[in-house]
Amino acid sequence: MLIEIKKSKFIGQYYSIDSKEKVEEIISNLKKEHKKATHICYAYRITSPFSEKFFDDGEPSGTAGKPILNVLQKQGKENCLLVIIRYFGGIKLGSGGLVRAYTKIASETLKESI
Repeated sequence: MLIEIKKSKFIGQYYSIDSKEKVEEIISNLKKEHKKATHICYAYRITSPFSEKFFDDGEPSGTAGKPILNVLQKQGKENCLLVIIRYFGGIKLGSGGLVRAYTKIASETLKESI
């Protein structure tokens, strides 16, 4: 899923996972694949043992990973990882704009993954 907002490109990717180690492996591979990306933000939820986490990767606190996690929680998604890769386009979106952008791409990525 690719969405462009004010010249920034947001790429959403959804993965089925069963461990934190799988999350680390996927993120490591994405960092190699998208070396020029400005941010690789994500959230995951695992049921056994229960664990959920989000990561903003340099975006202002709570503006990227938290909205992604909120989408996963509201949709009741478990054993999954949702990653959004951002290539900054030169126009700042502000905190509210970032939350809206990350929420939108997270929702659209989930719809596409079904």
